[in-house]
Amino acid sequence: MKISAGLWIDHRKAVIVVVSTHSDEIIEIRSNVDKQLGRYDGVRSTTRYSQEVPADDSQEREFEGQLNQFYDEVIAALRTAEFVLIFGPGEAKGELKKRLEKGRHEIGIITVETDDKMTDHQIAAKVREHFHK
Repeated sequence: MKISAGLWIDHRKAVIVVVSTHSDEIIEIRSNVDKQLGRYDGVRSTTRYSQEVPADDSQEREFEGQLNQFYDEVIAALRTAEFVLIFGPGEAKGELKKRLEKGRHEIGIITVETDDKMTDHQIAAKVREHFHK
């Protein structure tokens, strides 16, 4: 049985639409990732050269650890799919694609596209349209 999946992803959540010959299934995975700190987030300092100090490394490591856990959950949900369409805003789709390629997973990526925020129904419709061509 051929199983394909479409994945809309950003750093906060992933919506996976699994398309098979029998039915479609929508899975939502939340990342629980805290907001990534910008280089100069935090309390504003009035000291000289204070703007040149980067954000705390431990906070950056925690953010990356949370993202890695999120990507692992998404990949686990995609394990049964032969082909995956990845789309969404921002950098998460590219980061996940690299992770899939490095991990030697049995998942074939058809395409990666940039899309704005979409509702679950819009995501499902886009995935169905893509795989039922």
